[in-house]
Amino acid sequence: MDNKILIADDERAIADIIKFNLEKEGCTVRLAYDGEECVIKVEEETPDLLILDIMMPKKDGFEVLKELRGKYKFPIIMLTAKEDETDKILGLELGADDYIVKPFSMKELIARVRANLRRIELSSPDTDDEKIEFGELVIDLAKYEVTKSGETVDLTLREYELLKFLAAKSGEVFSREELLKEVWGYEYFGDIRTVDVTVRRLRGKIEDDGDFKYILTKRGVGYYFGG
Repeated sequence: MDNKILIADDERAIADIIKFNLEKEGCTVRLAYDGEECVIKVEEETPDLLILDIMMPKKDGFEVLKELRGKYKFPIIMLTAKEDETDKILGLELGADDYIVKPFSMKELIARVRANLRRIELSSPDTDDEKIEFGELVIDLAKYEVTKSGETVDLTLREYELLKFLAAKSGEVFSREELLKEVWGYEYFGDIRTVDVTVRRLRGKIEDDGDFKYILTKRGVGYYFGG
């Protein structure tokens, strides 16, 4: 890996050991020890990926996530000591791409980092003018942009990847496990409701209220694109 990574964690020992291991992988790593410092460092130099702890002084991880998601699309992995399901779901609802719970193995964290960075590389368009169009919904692969009725839809990286994957295979039903592998980029050993949360966020941005016609559910199986 040859990427810029920012680690935001007030536990310096944990931040240092993550930094050491990612630098061994060839990454350039910077550290922030509170939420305000994290935001400042992102604005100084946008990273390719952010590892963001929830429990931090000045601004917690949720506050930072809300602030950054309005401006940036790089992957964000939430790092937390809490196992409360609501914390995980809230992070995903706010736009986190992934989460990992302390204590964790360094091998697992590096695998998550690699997978999220790989999705960015795979997202590069193969053509300058290819579009996927379904009526008023247009996925412009060259511009990495989604519009509905001519208006730009603000999607996170994960939401865009999920939409693009399903739309490219319109009508084909995928289980949550299959989507985690294909869209998240690895065999996921966490809660498959990660997919449900991302689908819910995506629907809220591209569907009309109470009238789903793009991202549809096959009860007991999974999701498919019905545009």
